[in-house]
Amino acid sequence: MHDIYAELHWRGLVHQATDPAFLPGWLQAGSRTVYAGFDPTADSLHVGSLLPLLYLRRFQRAGHRPVALVGGATGMIGDPSGKSEERNLLSRDQLQANVAGLEKQMRAFLDFDAAAGSALLVNNLDWMSRFSYLDFLRDIGKNFPVNVMLAKDSVKGRLERGDIGLSYTEFSYMLLQAYDFVHLYDEYQCELQIGGSDQWGNITAGIDLARRMRGVQLYGITCPLLTKADGSKMGKTEAGTIWLSPARTSPYAFYQYWINVADEDAGACLRVLTDLDRDEIAQLDASRAAQPERRESQRRLAAELTGLVHGPEGLGTAQRATDVFFGAEISDLSDNQLGEIFADVPSCQLPRDRLGGEGIALIDALVEAGLAKSKAEARRIVQQGGAYVNNRRRDGVDTRLTTADLASETVLVLRSGKKNYALLRTI
Repeated sequence: MHDIYAELHWRGLVHQATDPAFLPGWLQAGSRTVYAGFDPTADSLHVGSLLPLLYLRRFQRAGHRPVALVGGATGMIGDPSGKSEERNLLSRDQLQANVAGLEKQMRAFLDFDAAAGSALLVNNLDWMSRFSYLDFLRDIGKNFPVNVMLAKDSVKGRLERGDIGLSYTEFSYMLLQAYDFVHLYDEYQCELQIGGSDQWGNITAGIDLARRMRGVQLYGITCPLLTKADGSKMGKTEAGTIWLSPARTSPYAFYQYWINVADEDAGACLRVLTDLDRDEIAQLDASRAAQPERRESQRRLAAELTGLVHGPEGLGTAQRATDVFFGAEISDLSDNQLGEIFADVPSCQLPRDRLGGEGIALIDALVEAGLAKSKAEARRIVQQGGAYVNNRRRDGVDTRLTTADLASETVLVLRSGKKNYALLRTI
């Protein structure tokens, strides 16, 4: 078996482990079943979900069997770990829609059709819904010492805040996740749970419950949370969360996020989020130190992650869109894509009928778009070869623009010089 623990360790992916001296040999001795849980708080995973999802993927590639658990039951409560206040409870219909969205995304990361070691996708609502309240208290709750639960950081931190506190609903979350581990052991001989460092209390609670209920030893490993060098969360921008769903975050915006990762974060991201080996990462580290302006680490990171999340087509679209902003000719892009690429570029509206017949003079278009203050200035821009339509140079002072010149359904992109852009949006 591949030494998965050693690989996780050099990548910086082991934050805590229940038995670090025992686990490396145990994992190498044979194929193990390992699980990670994902709460369906939205209909898409986000950048913060990448670490545990890729963790499972690494285990599968090392010969182990991954189980991706979607928390249809636990999602009804919400995990209090790392949260400063209680979450709003979602409706059953919204939870079902979220579960469906997560399941679809997970299939892009894990192999569910392998001859051996096929991944499993499970929903804890399937077994938790069979319990009545009294049955759960009798069979599960009696095995949980309250003093142990109160000692968990996820509980203690909230109880110490008199202004927020912790509801009984959230307090019960630990019992549900702990029983998930026991159930997966019963059904699939799952002996290892992985998760972010904020899940340590929940993981060890499951290990303790399995010992009390089944007399077996289970194990846990946590990875660091995905953060920047300054300690802030990775995957957040001024515009909001970076999602894995293209409906929420386009492939272009996703690609741009990783292209713009800071130099001090690029190396760590390559280690924890890609499959690049030590030698290649070392070469990229050296290149970044010698020529940071080339941003080779960020480009490789963006390509690896966008290709993984959005496939070759999504990566190609993102790269073409990026090239457009740096002068590549514009073709095969939509209004939405152009809107994202040129989000900070001035625009003006133009009645569509002005592009009919002979169209509008390029000189007039430059003035109306604000790229020239007067027709005389616009004429000089054209004569000096500085006028571009959809990043194609147009050097005729008598040039007229029609609907045939639209870059997308309704947008025409004008440029003066190397970097002065403006959009004409037809209405």
